[in-house]
Amino acid sequence: MLEIRIHGRGGQGAVTAAQILAISAFYDGKQSQAFPRFGVERRGAPVEAFCRIDDKTINVRSQVYAPDVVLILEPSLIEAVDVTAGLKKGAPIIINTGSNITCAAFKDFKVHCVDASKVALEIFKADIVNTTILGAFAKVTGVISLDAINKAIEDRFTGKPQVIEMNKQAVKRVYDQVD
Repeated sequence: MLEIRIHGRGGQGAVTAAQILAISAFYDGKQSQAFPRFGVERRGAPVEAFCRIDDKTINVRSQVYAPDVVLILEPSLIEAVDVTAGLKKGAPIIINTGSNITCAAFKDFKVHCVDASKVALEIFKADIVNTTILGAFAKVTGVISLDAINKAIEDRFTGKPQVIEMNKQAVKRVYDQVD
């Protein structure tokens, strides 16, 4: 089973990212679940969202304590919370940042820095990285396909063709940028 933890700030769409990731996995024939962890936090407060993906039925119903992959939507969270808590040594971390200095701080992990914010600002004219960073996840892990992400985006944004196309474009652009 692959367990994913997504770090973001309230209002950034970490929960939506986890949901789209889970739906994408479903479209690729896998079992999945997505859920958030937050309390009474307000917009801008640190939040976490989780996703599990497996080929078999997932019976676990607890928070993800030892993730296999971490996605960081907001790089300022690196100073605010322990984004590597429970993360296995050598595991991938995908960070939304244009700074390689930020990425150099994680020597025990396989870090992928993607400037999802830059792509989002170019496409959406807003710093909306929740779907954008899923392109990096697909490329880094190979667990879900771009086709599946696109179908999940279509489900999530039904009736909004322009929003769907912009999201697909953003996901593909980040996918192509990942080394």
